[in-house]
This record gives sequence, C-alpha cells and structure tokens, in this order.
Amino acid sequence: MHGTQPVNSIAPLRTSLTRAALALVVIACGLSLRWYGFPLGLPAFVVKYGGSLLWATMVFFLVGVLLPGLTPRQLAAIAMVIALVVEFSRLVHVPWLDTFRLTTAGALLLGRIFSLWNLVAYAVGIAFGAWIDQLAPLYRVRQPCGCVKRNPLA
Repeated sequence: MHGTQPVNSIAPLRTSLTRAALALVVIACGLSLRWYGFPLGLPAFVVKYGGSLLWATMVFFLVGVLLPGLTPRQLAAIAMVIALVVEFSRLVHVPWLDTFRLTTAGALLLGRIFSLWNLVAYAVGIAFGAWIDQLAPLYRVRQPCGCVKRNPLA
C-alpha cells in the first residue's frame, strides 16, 4: 500500500480516555450542584435543570467513551435517544423500578418525575457536550509532515 498512512490505533484510546476524564469532571460538577446548590443559595431552577443539563452532558461523553469512532453529531443523536428513553421511562411505574428510583443512585441516574422541560435541558446539555468535544483536541492527527489535520473519521 504505497502512499497510505498507517492507522493510528492510539487515537481511539486517547479519545476515550479524554472523554472519560471529561465525564468525570461533569459528574463532579453535577454532584456538587446537587449537594451544594441549595446551601449556596442557588435558585431551584438552576439546581434542577442544571443537574439535568449536566446529566445529559455526562451521557454524551460516556457514549463517546464507548464509541470513540463516531462523530459528535452521531454521539449527540445516540445520547438524545438515551435521554428520551430515560425521561419517558418515568411514566412507567412497576414496583422494582419505583423502588430503585427512591434510592440515591436511582434518583441520580433515572430521576423520579417526568418533565418535558427536562428534555430541553437534555438537548442543551448534549449540545454543550458536543461543543466541548469539538474544543478538546480529540480529533487531531499529526501527519508525517508535522502538520495537524482533522481526523477524517470525526
């Protein structure tokens, strides 16, 4: 294969690790908002929907960890489907699921009450995640010439 460049097998790993680190930062921000938002005097709107926004951003990055070869647009679509499924699952009431939702993990992961406004917060959070993803140097591939070129897989 004359003239072709070797496949950079480290790039997907680096992309996944960067997104995992971003997801951890978002999780820390979300938990901080949840635990300290009201004591700091933040409005309920900011605590409630800021948490939803950060949850969706986390979902975006975790999908990106699992599927590093997809474009941010593809990741956003998958994250939005997950967010929709989780939000609409709040309309389903079976004993084991309602019991799980009463736990801290269940409340943080699935939430308790259906709200169409959450869908708006999720869309904003996913867009925010895609924007951060574009800012992070995840898709830059160093060429043999030393120049930087955008990864064609992104």
